[in-house]
Amino acid sequence: MKLTVVGGGSTYTPELVDGFARLRDTLPVEELVLVDPAADRLEPVGALARRIFAKQGHPGRITTTADLDAGVDGADAVLLQLRVGGQAAREQDETWPLECGCVGQETTGAGGLAKALRTVPVVLDIAERVRRTNPGAWIIDFTNPVGIVTRALLQAGHKAIGLCNVAIGLQRKFAALLGVAPSDLHLGHVGLNHLTWETAVRLGGPDGADVLPALLAEHGEAIAADLRLPRPLLDRLGVVPSYYLRYFYAHDEVVRELRTKPSRAAEVAAMERELLAMYADPALDEKPELLARRGGAYYSEAAVDLAAALLGGAGSPYQVVNTLNNGTLPFLPADAVIEVQAAVGPKGAAPLPVAPLDPLYAGLTANVTAYEDLALAAALHGGRDRVFRALLAHPLVGQYAYAETLTDRLIAHNREHLAWA
Repeated sequence: MKLTVVGGGSTYTPELVDGFARLRDTLPVEELVLVDPAADRLEPVGALARRIFAKQGHPGRITTTADLDAGVDGADAVLLQLRVGGQAAREQDETWPLECGCVGQETTGAGGLAKALRTVPVVLDIAERVRRTNPGAWIIDFTNPVGIVTRALLQAGHKAIGLCNVAIGLQRKFAALLGVAPSDLHLGHVGLNHLTWETAVRLGGPDGADVLPALLAEHGEAIAADLRLPRPLLDRLGVVPSYYLRYFYAHDEVVRELRTKPSRAAEVAAMERELLAMYADPALDEKPELLARRGGAYYSEAAVDLAAALLGGAGSPYQVVNTLNNGTLPFLPADAVIEVQAAVGPKGAAPLPVAPLDPLYAGLTANVTAYEDLALAAALHGGRDRVFRALLAHPLVGQYAYAETLTDRLIAHNREHLAWA
């Protein structure tokens, strides 16, 4: 089995490699190719990846290359983990929206739109090259904003699926609180990427007993503290929202916080410099503890599980993925990309049935889906008016004066990445 990671010079990659090494019975990788144009990152990351495999006795071969076509040739799956513009672009995404009193974040709001506009054309170009070189390969997208990027891939006819680590992170946290194995829990996870709610937590599988009410009753304080939302809110909702819902449920509070501290991009950039220095140490042969603070918890386990299921290995039969709606949420278009539990296998993902969604969550889901429609149109076709329409539709913007100002700032900060600007 051959896997290719595009964006293989990411500081995340050792986390992924560690998962491939530990879980080789689930996903027997014979060749892992790391593709990245940045030699200054790819070289130390690739060297550490080889040492991790060697230490754990993995027989697979790890190669590195800047040549995308060569890297994807013959791959069974191609994993995308890109950041167009690097941390410098992320820094902008997190700062200029705050000047208008809007959340500055790299995956939602105005900053998320900027990332989508930079990313979608690049990902589609990569996917076309994969299709020409190796049309049978699965494309697994980790690149944010995952929902919009995955929708772009699927609309262009690519064999693609999206993955995020939010669900697996919550599964692990709930299992620890309940004192059970993570595999014993099945989440009633529903919504869009970075806009989801856990409406049930079932023991033993999709038809198991729902222990969410007991979980909230016994551990509500801990869950609320982790989400940075008030416990009474969780009690009233009776569900567990993704931590990204704090941007919607406590928008003004978050804006005040973000204005008083360094951006997350600045923190991550400092961590990346330290991590790359560690990776260059020939004595290091395991992922360092600092990597856990970089983000992406359980990223490797989710990736291994999904790739294994798609490629006919020993992956879990049910997984939370980003895939076509196709009637699962009847109030959304069939071609919307939703994030739900699905039965995953070599033919792809088939969403499991979802109970009717409370209007409180369905309304916001429909609103953000409409924004994603407009965001994808702006990413594919460009134009100031399309950017404005997407921003006006986003519930974290919503006012025409903000949308006008944010449109100008988005274009100004991203002109080098926007061919039409």
